[in-house]
Amino acid sequence: MGATFAEPAKRHARILLVDDHALIRYGMKELLSHEPHLEVCGEAEDVDDALLQVEATCPDLIIIDISLKHGNGIELIKRISARHPNKRILVSSMHDESLFAERALHAGAHGYLNKQEATDKLTEAIHHVLDGHIYLSVEMTDNFLQRMSGNHEPLEDLSVERLTDRELEVFELIGQGLATRQIAGRLHISIKTADSHREHIRDKLNLANSAQLARHAVQWILENH
Repeated sequence: MGATFAEPAKRHARILLVDDHALIRYGMKELLSHEPHLEVCGEAEDVDDALLQVEATCPDLIIIDISLKHGNGIELIKRISARHPNKRILVSSMHDESLFAERALHAGAHGYLNKQEATDKLTEAIHHVLDGHIYLSVEMTDNFLQRMSGNHEPLEDLSVERLTDRELEVFELIGQGLATRQIAGRLHISIKTADSHREHIRDKLNLANSAQLARHAVQWILENH
């Protein structure tokens, strides 16, 4: 009788969680603990810590929120993609997919999952991205296909869509009540640059003054968070 050989054990995929809410990280870690071949190898709550964890833990997949304790998920995705172009990245966020999914993909992510669907769809999204595919909701995928075919309706909030990633980040901080000096400090830019971003945002949104900008930003925060 010939010798039999056992199949080699499948290696666990290592996952790094980047989210500024400890409870969210705990919930995802608990959910993934029941999944064979998936292993949470580290956690981070801001950009700098996440970059250190990527180097220290060598994850196969990084799950990133858009809003972080210090910094922004889109900027983190760009920095990880520049340093580690082969790393797989999945965004899990409460932010509006129609506004942020395309930005995340352009930055280097490979999927976007709304946190409201995370419990049911998280493991599906993880395996999809690890297998080399792009993961989006059915609605967002249809939106992309419609746009490619030229048969799509204009986006409702086209004015906000026109903002650059940095301008959108500044706009969100204005909505959170931060003054120009605070925004400059948070984003590590000069006050002059922060002021310039504010002016560009006002022009693109067709707002007359800083008071209108503040009200519009607060309203946007209320509707999209």
